Amino acid sequence: MNTADIAATRAIRRRAVPTIAGALGAALMAGLLGACGEAPRLDACAWMRDPVETAGRTVVLVDGSTSVSGPAGARDYAHSIGALLTSVVERKDTVSVGSFSGDSAQITWIAKDRSADWVKDNHNEINQKKRKQQAVSCLTDLVDKAGRAVPRSGGSNVLAALTAGTSSLEGAAGRRSLLVLTDGLSTTGCADLRAAAFRDKSEIKAITRVCAARDETPSLTGVHLTLAGLGQPATGQPAPTAAQRTWLSNLWRGLCGAGKTAAPDTSCTLAPTAIGTAERSKPRKKPPQDPAVHYAQDRPETYELPGAALFDANSSAVRPQALPLLNDVAVSARTTPGSRVTVLGYVDPRGRPDNNHQLSQARADAVKDVLTGLGVQRVTAHGRGLPTGCAKPEHTAGGRMTAEDKLQCDRRVDIEITRK
Repeated sequence: MNTADIAATRAIRRRAVPTIAGALGAALMAGLLGACGEAPRLDACAWMRDPVETAGRTVVLVDGSTSVSGPAGARDYAHSIGALLTSVVERKDTVSVGSFSGDSAQITWIAKDRSADWVKDNHNEINQKKRKQQAVSCLTDLVDKAGRAVPRSGGSNVLAALTAGTSSLEGAAGRRSLLVLTDGLSTTGCADLRAAAFRDKSEIKAITRVCAARDETPSLTGVHLTLAGLGQPATGQPAPTAAQRTWLSNLWRGLCGAGKTAAPDTSCTLAPTAIGTAERSKPRKKPPQDPAVHYAQDRPETYELPGAALFDANSSAVRPQALPLLNDVAVSARTTPGSRVTVLGYVDPRGRPDNNHQLSQARADAVKDVLTGLGVQRVTAHGRGLPTGCAKPEHTAGGRMTAEDKLQCDRRVDIEITRK
């Protein structure tokens, strides 16, 4: 090799060295970046899986029925109960989260025994604060997942869910808490509400008695129960009036024993939490057939007004003293969406038989005119003559009706408000 060839070879080598080094560096960097990109993301909730002896245990159960998880948009429990979940984390409880459905409250567990003890092996105040926030966020995600779970079967038995949740707390040391997220609309079991009237306190007492007799009322001794979301169905589902929500709340107060003297370390709380909605980005898998509760929308709410409060004897002119009473009825009718009103007039047997129907119709028409003048629409009036019977004797002294009481009840006017 001559001198020129040797010089050219050395020049090539000088250019090749940095080129090879650069290629190796680039390859190394690409490998590192690739490895970083492929590495699994850090699980911020991983520390909650470590078992720990805590002072308390909480079970969160989410109603999976169609009434709260409708196809159009579900109730968003996860992002509406932040204050409740924060309280759980503040106590450093061990938490399990599941959804329930079906007659026997089949529980689908999303997570079991997650520790919210943000202090254990963590003595740095800044890190403790971070872990506390992580715990709330992680529990929110678990509740959200439970709310999106497809029910295992149709129907909903909230009492059975309370029993199942209480059973899963057996043997737990320290405070035992059960948080149930539901609209309270059972469609199976002793508290089946599909045919409920949603307005009578005596019906609440009857349901409570039947459930106790069937031994379907859960034993909540030593359990702190919180119910959230009562009377708040999903988008597109039948919705209750304010009065019906109050009735539903009173029912669950009775069923969970909130009005009784509770055993030590026992409570039943109805959380006044407004539950938001979450529109579905895509329909969830088709759930099982789920019976609906229509809040007695096709059953009338009846006001029985005694004749003495409305008319003088043998008269169809409404007394001025009756106007405040009819105004209350008119307000109720006007504020019942889509309602129709039926006025039924009756007379007592003291009048002439040939005049009974005419007088009862005139009285019904007179009440209709007053209601119409007070802004009520869709009112019809019917004279019924003599009534077939007089109900509700329990409203009189001693539960017995005098002859005068019977006459006053006979010559009454019934006003039925039916919601459609």
